[in-house]
Amino acid sequence: MPVLMIAEQPNMDEGTYASMLEPLMPLLRSANGFMSHAGGRSPAGGMRIIEIWESEADQKKFFDENLKANLPPGLVPDLTYNDLHAGFTR
Repeated sequence: MPVLMIAEQPNMDEGTYASMLEPLMPLLRSANGFMSHAGGRSPAGGMRIIEIWESEADQKKFFDENLKANLPPGLVPDLTYNDLHAGFTR
């Protein structure tokens, strides 16, 4: 079942987000279960990242293998997952 993942990153600025996203884009695009990514300023401050994955397990595997150890000090995302009835891209 597809899931919507929302990551709130209160201590992240746009420059840090952009510098992390650039090398991650090819990895994301080829990741098992990845469907969509969007990111921008959070109304609460910091950055909000929204992704759609084919499963929560796929997202967690990608996070653990590619992001967790490479996050800048002090950046700990608050991740939430919501089951979706459908998820697709163009």
